[in-house]
Amino acid sequence: MFRHRLQKATSFRIHFDWFLLSFIAGCVNAGGFLGAHRFVSHVTGFATLFGADAARGNFDQAIGILSIPLFFLFGVMLSAYLIDRRVHHGDRPHYALVMSLVCFCLLIAAIGGHGGFFGEFGSEPRLSQDYILLALLCAASGLQNAAISTASGSTVRTTHLTGVTTDLGTGLVRAFSNPKIYHSEMRANMLRMGTIVSFAMGSAVAAYFFLKFHYLAFLIPAALAAYTVFEALAPVRRLAKWKRLRQKN
Repeated sequence: MFRHRLQKATSFRIHFDWFLLSFIAGCVNAGGFLGAHRFVSHVTGFATLFGADAARGNFDQAIGILSIPLFFLFGVMLSAYLIDRRVHHGDRPHYALVMSLVCFCLLIAAIGGHGGFFGEFGSEPRLSQDYILLALLCAASGLQNAAISTASGSTVRTTHLTGVTTDLGTGLVRAFSNPKIYHSEMRANMLRMGTIVSFAMGSAVAAYFFLKFHYLAFLIPAALAAYTVFEALAPVRRLAKWKRLRQKN
């Protein structure tokens, strides 16, 4: 799941795993929008809301909304410390730990919201009650996005689609303009299109459950994040199995 490059031929399983991460991101964004009327991985949107609130003279609200993307940044930096830094030092990256933190953030969102900690789901947006929920979701998005970015050599993003759509448009022109790189570019373009579709599907599926079960629907992306932890630990399991077989022989 976390050890492949966009330009290289990859198996269906790897594509499925990457699309699953985008599906998770779509779920989280749907929950953030329906529950607190914010797109949690859309940092540009928070900057826009800051400008709108500042123009209205709501400076407390403006500063508060501008601080929320810092949790996305914190998630990215924590992920980079646990993964990217270790890669550059030749150590084993902690993908499983990072995705465990993503799962933990989403579990807190589900349990805390169901317990009434974040107020009524989908009520009129109030930053005072939505702040912690948005912080958790932004941190989870930052953690996941940085993990897959490092794993793919900064070629795959799963929590927002602006860059992916730009890369898709550029990749299509590049593929049809140069026959020598057609196949490699089209492989990359298929992954980009799959990422967009998976994000949209995650948003659609999750939206249904959020409207029905409210905060408890965050258990869906939490469970999927737990699956990615299991997948990330696959090399550890294979190494342990190899050691057991070696000891028997």
